[in-house]
Amino acid sequence: MPALRTALIIFAVFLVVEVIAGFVANSIALLADAGHMLTDVAALTLALFVAWFSKQPSSPQKTYGYLRWEILAAFVNGGTLLLISAWILFEAVMRLRAPEPVGSGLMMVAAATGLVANVVAARVLVGSSKVSINVRGAYLHVLGDLLALIGTLVAALLIHFTGWLIADPLASIVTTLLIMAGAWRLVRESVDILLESTPAHIPMPAVRSQLEAIPGIESVHDVHVWAVTPAVVAMSAHCIVREPEQHQHVLEHIHDAMRLFGIQHVTIQLERDDMVDRERHLHA
Repeated sequence: MPALRTALIIFAVFLVVEVIAGFVANSIALLADAGHMLTDVAALTLALFVAWFSKQPSSPQKTYGYLRWEILAAFVNGGTLLLISAWILFEAVMRLRAPEPVGSGLMMVAAATGLVANVVAARVLVGSSKVSINVRGAYLHVLGDLLALIGTLVAALLIHFTGWLIADPLASIVTTLLIMAGAWRLVRESVDILLESTPAHIPMPAVRSQLEAIPGIESVHDVHVWAVTPAVVAMSAHCIVREPEQHQHVLEHIHDAMRLFGIQHVTIQLERDDMVDRERHLHA
């Protein structure tokens, strides 16, 4: 995807600049952001690969193709953000106990430059992040880095004008906690999809009620709704329809009704008689 490629180039260039500036200025906030920047580069690389790989055709062994690679990439990106954030929090707490001199001038220049790079990258990715959880994982990395750089710039200004050295680790702690909140939501959503949980925006009681209200359906059981990816929602159900001549009408009505919930992939088993003896586990 062009957006991912552009963002990757921006971050790869600035990563080198920020690592050098962080060591020269002795700024934990800059080095912490360089850690985020490194994960940004890795996240964007992974997202770019998955965006290509997930579009490969399906096979008899992988009937959904490779769509779920997108979810795995989002899970890895979110998990990596949480691990990096934990390390940054530890380092920041150590700096709170023993503040060290910081080159505030270089810190300000590096933070301001990085801020511009992150704003450009975020604008490039924001559109695609709304339709792809994979790109959203990369976008969260970029957004997290943007927040960290804002904190770093504020800390640099405080140190430069007041000499308050603990502003450096404090900025790292505040921005990292904000980053962790977004990363946790991404991990949780990825896990829900991998566990085939019902998508949060789909009310199961309403789905069941909609099915039971269709003329010809006597009862409904074994109803499942899950997401293959956030853009591909599937459902399956067993419906008892006594009259064979109504089967086609019922199927068409079900497909139309499920579109109201954004469910595109519908699989229905129509039964003329109750199969409780064969499906006892489904009726429990």
